[in-house]
Amino acid sequence: MNIQEIIIKKRDKGELTKEEIKYFINEYTNGNITDYHAAALIMAIYLNGMTEEETTNITLAMAASGDVMDLSDISENIVDKHSTGGVGDKITLVLMPIIASLGIPVVKMSGRGLGFTGGTADKLESIPGYRIWLDIDEIKENVKNIGISLASQTGDLAPADKKIYALRDAIGCVDNIPLIASSIMSKKIASGANKIVLEVMVGSGAFMQTVEEATKLCNQMISIGKLAGKDVVCVLTNMNEPLGINVGNSLEVIEATECLKGNISNDVKEVVCTLGSYMLEMAGFGADTETNKRKIEEQIYNRKSLREMERAS
Repeated sequence: MNIQEIIIKKRDKGELTKEEIKYFINEYTNGNITDYHAAALIMAIYLNGMTEEETTNITLAMAASGDVMDLSDISENIVDKHSTGGVGDKITLVLMPIIASLGIPVVKMSGRGLGFTGGTADKLESIPGYRIWLDIDEIKENVKNIGISLASQTGDLAPADKKIYALRDAIGCVDNIPLIASSIMSKKIASGANKIVLEVMVGSGAFMQTVEEATKLCNQMISIGKLAGKDVVCVLTNMNEPLGINVGNSLEVIEATECLKGNISNDVKEVVCTLGSYMLEMAGFGADTETNKRKIEEQIYNRKSLREMERAS
């Protein structure tokens, strides 16, 4: 198999086979395909798109490019949340400690900034002494001992996505639905959670500018999740203006801490409570949205989630 032939095929709007995609992912991960060849193929995908089958195949290939974490010995319900990102998006820093404080194990493998959005990994790294680089054993140990692990994408989990993620940012190929869907879902599959809430932000401050684009992305990720045996819910949120009060890594960490002290803006609280209510439902807390939202609010104002954040850091 030849990478140049694969590039030409996609350049000419051909559909890549499962074998061709697997070859590209494996050889690029192993360093046998150069960045300039990979960039050419990613650009061809960006311009010509991918079929649903191609998107699923590249997702599964990226997830299988490294280790796949097994957390079944910890709990039957490991809940994860992922956002496509937006300006001022600090929801993970607020929501995940809340969920953990309710006794639901959470694992979050976070990425760095992509395009104009700040990455959760960058925000965590702005906390003095916080170590974002954890191996699989450390991640599992955190979940077992304190119920939460917030870390950067370890090199052992979906390493192909890590390389392609950085490459997309460098060559201006960020806002592409198949590439976004495959990146998100490969990380989710590899990180071991079986219950996943996906937040797709829509508007001028997000990658998805329209509800139609966002809905298409949601449908692709839900479809991939089903094929991978994951329980997936997708929620659209408004990103026509920055979320919360502060923008910037350390400033957003400060704001997230204030949120967990009860000083939370209405827009952040609405997103946290909405996503949190779905996470509680998926973890078996019941399907009454208002009841679940009240439980989320209680964990904010009784400061139990603040203590969980302190344990995580």
